[in-house]
Amino acid sequence: PPNKRTLRTLFPPTVLPSSVTSGLSPLQKKLLTYRRGNEQQEMINQILIDRALKVHHRTMEETEQRYPTPPIYLPSTVRKYFFIILNYLFMKQCVQNNPMIPIQQRWLMSILALVPQPLREGKDGELLTEELLGEIVRDYEKSMRRCLLRRVLIKPDIEGLEEEDETPLPSLPLGLDFSSSWHNSFIKAKKQILSTLHILHPTMQILLDLGCAAFSSFLVVDFSSSRLKGPISCKSLKTDATLSCSKVEEEIVNTWYQNVTRLFTQKEALEGVKLERVDSFYKCVSVLMSNQLKEVLGRTTEAFVKLFDPEDKSRLPLFKMDLTLEENNIEFYPSFQDLEESILFVVDCIGETFQNIQTIRSWLTGGTATVDAELPPHIVEWAKSTLKKSIRDNLEGPKEHFENYVEMYGWLVDGTAEAKIKTFEAEQHSFDEYT
Repeated sequence: PPNKRTLRTLFPPTVLPSSVTSGLSPLQKKLLTYRRGNEQQEMINQILIDRALKVHHRTMEETEQRYPTPPIYLPSTVRKYFFIILNYLFMKQCVQNNPMIPIQQRWLMSILALVPQPLREGKDGELLTEELLGEIVRDYEKSMRRCLLRRVLIKPDIEGLEEEDETPLPSLPLGLDFSSSWHNSFIKAKKQILSTLHILHPTMQILLDLGCAAFSSFLVVDFSSSRLKGPISCKSLKTDATLSCSKVEEEIVNTWYQNVTRLFTQKEALEGVKLERVDSFYKCVSVLMSNQLKEVLGRTTEAFVKLFDPEDKSRLPLFKMDLTLEENNIEFYPSFQDLEESILFVVDCIGETFQNIQTIRSWLTGGTATVDAELPPHIVEWAKSTLKKSIRDNLEGPKEHFENYVEMYGWLVDGTAEAKIKTFEAEQHSFDEYT
């Protein structure tokens, strides 16, 4: 309340009146201020002593009512425990009566900001807000007094103090250090990131936008509709893949790459970049371009592999294969191995695309360095192993048909039938046997 008397209202800051200090030198003013500060400190100490004595007498009276004075005939050990209890209760009362640091206003505002605005509007909302803040302040003071009491005093483990509340304090989270403020280190790290992490530069953001616009739904090779065109030969598959990769690479160079080079011919491209960090800036540009190109190649490879999924044959390409008779052998042309090699050739063809795109640094200085757009080995290995398994699964039917065909008619063309005929003719048989 405004009329409450506290040490702060009784003793305002040590400032001498202007009538006293008007004719004094700075040194004299300093001495007078120091003297007055000492006098006020002595008065404060005396007030604190008087308050502690009053609390002591009141506590002693309350304790004597709870615990009557032991008769003289009690043993000395009992009298010792009795005085330990009185001393603990007195010290507890002194600690609880100490002034607490009030809760900061900005904390209350932060907590209040979590309450939805509609609940704080109107007369009822204001009353609820006041009740909420009052409850928060009471809980805060209660928690502070409890923590202070638990950290300052240790309750004696003797009979007579069972009713005293001594719930354990919450333990601090392990691995977290609250001994120093995080704000300074955060500001320092933020400045370091802004000065060293080039990806935050506005030019990099424009480069990202160019890549998203050019590659968001882009595939280097797209055979998703090849099934609708009917069976194709292995040679046509290779030819189509080669032409598509070559055409796409030329298109990307004439559109996306030209936009990128045009971006770095502007003087604003290196704005804010220090001279000693230009090389690292261009390395960041190369890495960003490399990631964008690799993402396109990886996405194209994954889309091509999905076409051969044995569980979904709706987009499975159809291949033209002939059953031939050559040198007394029945076989498919092209062979199953040739078919597998043709399909795996598409993966290699995709991986060889975008391998001759110059870095921006090299383009500006006339160098020969190129952007690293090579597919990661683990993607190539995954694609080829998955395709091999899918090809084997999808060729189980043709293989079974081929084996049955050879088993039924192979002896007619591999010389077995001719040998049997010559042997039969060389032997003597009856007319019925010849018939």
